[in-house]
Amino acid sequence: MADEEHRPPTVDPEEATEELTSKEDLAQPVPGFRLVQKLGEGGMGEVFEAEQLEPVRRRVALKLIKRGMESKEVLARFDSERQALALMNHPNIAQVHDAGTTSDGRPYFVMEFVKGVPITKYCDTNRLITAERLELFTQICDGVQHAHHKGIIHRDLKPSNVLVKIQDSKPTPKIIDFGVAKAIAQRLTERTLFTAIGQFIGTPEYMSPEQAEMTGLDIDTRTDVYSLGVVFYELLVGAQPFDATELRRLGFDEIRRKIREDEPPKPSTRLTKLGEESVVAAKNRQSEPAALARELHGDLDWITMKALEKDRTRRYGSPAELAADIGRHLRHEPVVASPPSTVYRVKKFVRRHTVAVAATALVLVALVLGILGTTFGMIRARRAESLASQEAETAKQISNFLIGLFEVSDPTETKGETITAREILDEGADRIRLELAGQPAVQARLMNTMGKVYSSLALYDDSLALLEETLATRRDVLGDRHPDVAESLNDLANLQRELGHYEEARPLYQEALSIREEAVGDDAPEVAETLNDFALLHTKMDEHQAASALLERALLIRERAFGPNHLEVADSLNSLAVLAGDIGEHEEARRLHERALEIRTKNLGPDHPHVATTLSNLAIAVGDAGDLEEARRLDERVLAIREKVYGPDHPKVAASLNNLGYDLELVGDLAAAQPLYERALEISEKAFGPEHPNLAAVLLNLAINHARQGDYEGARPLFERVVVIQEKVHGPDHSMVGLALANLGILNADMGNYETARRHLERSLAILKNALGPDHPRVATSLANLATLHRDMGDPETALPLAERALTIRETALGPDHLYVAESLNELANALFETGDMEGARSNLERALAIQQTAVGPNHSEVALTLQSLAAMLGQAGEYDKARPMYERALAINEKALGADHPHVAITLRGLGELLTDTGEYEQAQPLLARALRIQEEALGSEHPELAETLETYADLLRTTGRTAEAEELATRAAAIREELASDKKSG
Repeated sequence: MADEEHRPPTVDPEEATEELTSKEDLAQPVPGFRLVQKLGEGGMGEVFEAEQLEPVRRRVALKLIKRGMESKEVLARFDSERQALALMNHPNIAQVHDAGTTSDGRPYFVMEFVKGVPITKYCDTNRLITAERLELFTQICDGVQHAHHKGIIHRDLKPSNVLVKIQDSKPTPKIIDFGVAKAIAQRLTERTLFTAIGQFIGTPEYMSPEQAEMTGLDIDTRTDVYSLGVVFYELLVGAQPFDATELRRLGFDEIRRKIREDEPPKPSTRLTKLGEESVVAAKNRQSEPAALARELHGDLDWITMKALEKDRTRRYGSPAELAADIGRHLRHEPVVASPPSTVYRVKKFVRRHTVAVAATALVLVALVLGILGTTFGMIRARRAESLASQEAETAKQISNFLIGLFEVSDPTETKGETITAREILDEGADRIRLELAGQPAVQARLMNTMGKVYSSLALYDDSLALLEETLATRRDVLGDRHPDVAESLNDLANLQRELGHYEEARPLYQEALSIREEAVGDDAPEVAETLNDFALLHTKMDEHQAASALLERALLIRERAFGPNHLEVADSLNSLAVLAGDIGEHEEARRLHERALEIRTKNLGPDHPHVATTLSNLAIAVGDAGDLEEARRLDERVLAIREKVYGPDHPKVAASLNNLGYDLELVGDLAAAQPLYERALEISEKAFGPEHPNLAAVLLNLAINHARQGDYEGARPLFERVVVIQEKVHGPDHSMVGLALANLGILNADMGNYETARRHLERSLAILKNALGPDHPRVATSLANLATLHRDMGDPETALPLAERALTIRETALGPDHLYVAESLNELANALFETGDMEGARSNLERALAIQQTAVGPNHSEVALTLQSLAAMLGQAGEYDKARPMYERALAINEKALGADHPHVAITLRGLGELLTDTGEYEQAQPLLARALRIQEEALGSEHPELAETLETYADLLRTTGRTAEAEELATRAAAIREELASDKKSG
């Protein structure tokens, strides 16, 4: 099998024999190392225990390509493994120390020496009970999760690749051999490296069904979850899901078929069929066969089988989720895993049959939910006894209509052609108009629901036409003050709000609220619905005080009507939390989202889509409050829920991928974020088409990601697409177009295309003024962008009044202590400094710092940014003693808030290094600049403008200390980057 070429060494270092090692082996010249003994070998490499001689003496493992194996593919695989290990830094992954080439030209790399045994052997030798095995296994999950965060899929997880060593008196598993690892976030090597379709990669006993396909199907992180599931199975039972001897006897195609199609027995069932081997297995776990089977039955069976799902969308979404469920079992809490339900089995049957079922079901569910909601609302609004016969007749008519709608997708009628949800909706709308023309009340109810379904599919023009027609019909039939008219007004207002037509939505909400208060009373739930929706409009328009008053009233109504733990109460809490986040009250937003989450989880269960939405909102609040790791954890949970509920290619999954990409970007992992954005875009384009408004958000994030990595040419067409989409959807003078133009203008400014940038930013400002009024906070943002541009163009005098006007607008609209006010104070300080007003600049920065420390706490990255600006100004003014502690504090904040390798940390290091150079503290400056350079090269790539600036700063230091040759080398690199950027500008 092809797999044998990449099989890792499985020899236990403790049991290595003299037969493995020859004098010729140990005589191989590896600079700085003495080979002690060969530990093992695979198809392409040999692994030695070695002693590193310099610069430190230590025992290491040294992997060296065999003589005669230096083919292009083997070199690429070898380099790929080295790069994969070098990316990672985790206590459960063997670390790379060094790499190089022998005197005869063979590459090698040096890694941590793992003096251990395969995890299964360690557990059996030490007779670990099940709970101890579970604790050890969760450490493996942590290590694999780390690899996934770094964009690496192992693809060959098995016990011989997980060695257990004793470290600090505790058993510690170490994952080794990334020889067939796959990168999902970046290329691992510059060498040509690909896996051909039909190549068998991995070990059969531990291989996922999608790996066994060998059809070019994209392998994602869930393939490692499957392999972890097999290792978990073996730790529990002492045997693999499929008998290894029997599996290896099968032919190549039969092995692949068995992996893809045959369901393995549950661990408890497998144990009972082991015969005498079950006694040994139980003894190794300090148990008896019957007792061990009872222990495995239930949670552990379910957890294992969920990890081993053939359908990867039903597996755990990540190793972290698998570990979390094991943790729940250990804490005697309910686990997420459970046996497949009857509904799931039916869904699998449907999936194997007509495609039309799916399209029809989409429309049917939406219609039924809409009709039920309307019916219940009507019953609350009127006396039930007077409606009984009317509702029965209406229900019959609606039932007949839906049956007819299902017939649209009957394969005998469509002659096998696929019917889309859009076609079913269009057919339904036409039939409503024709068949129910004589029953306007029933017609209007169905039309209203169909209008909302069109909107949910982002078919806004069709939705608007139906909702306006419904409103006209209800006014004509029922009169202007009927509760059903209020429903139509509310739904139409929601659509106008979604479209960004805020002024059109406002009178619709006002009329709906007036009718409902009159018809059902001030404290009715229907009134709370309109209050909540109207408040969302105020939030969109930055009218936060008005929004708060409406939301507080809606919450009070719902708590009185339903009690404190009702789903409608959770809706109000969610809206209040979003508002709190918008005005910078992030801890309050977090508290409200957590309360909403508790209610929704209790009522709907942990995997409901509404729970996922709440978790997503909570992630935003948590991230805004500075807890970036928790935000990412929450978004990963949301993604897992949505993939499980909707499948891997649903727009909701795209939204979660977009959010998770943003989380990674916040912690500086730009390369890992990019493929998430790209997958989100691919899903969205497939679902909506290339010019749909739902693409705008992910296009924008992907464009910003390219720009932050220095790929301006890659970013520009993405920003331009956003502008085109917003113009098509909203028209050329809409505020969304203004915001899109602002981003395009900023990109051009970064590229040095100042005149193009000025045109975009001035048009953006004009649009926003006209659409939102001259005193809107978004107008202030546009003014601030223009101010920055004029400073970049060397014209701080023009920038100064723009920055002052932006500050005035924000102070008036948002209050003097808002975070956006601090942002304006920063921009104004820069303009003042460049016009020579040092005291004014310092005063504004100090005020900005005070606002930020109060709003987000003293340890937020925003605080670090302002400290850094203040330190830079003080340094330029020669006040080094005041500047240095500010830089040092900014560095400590950024390292804690963003991580030690974030690009913002590099900028702080550069500033501090430059300051120390200016004060003659060269020895202290040098490692800071070297570290800044390393971070930027790894995070931003080799052609980023920030890297050029660091190279130039570092070169100045080296010249000053007499290291002229090294200085010129760095300066040449910086000049090449600048030249490339200038070339991009010229071509642009």
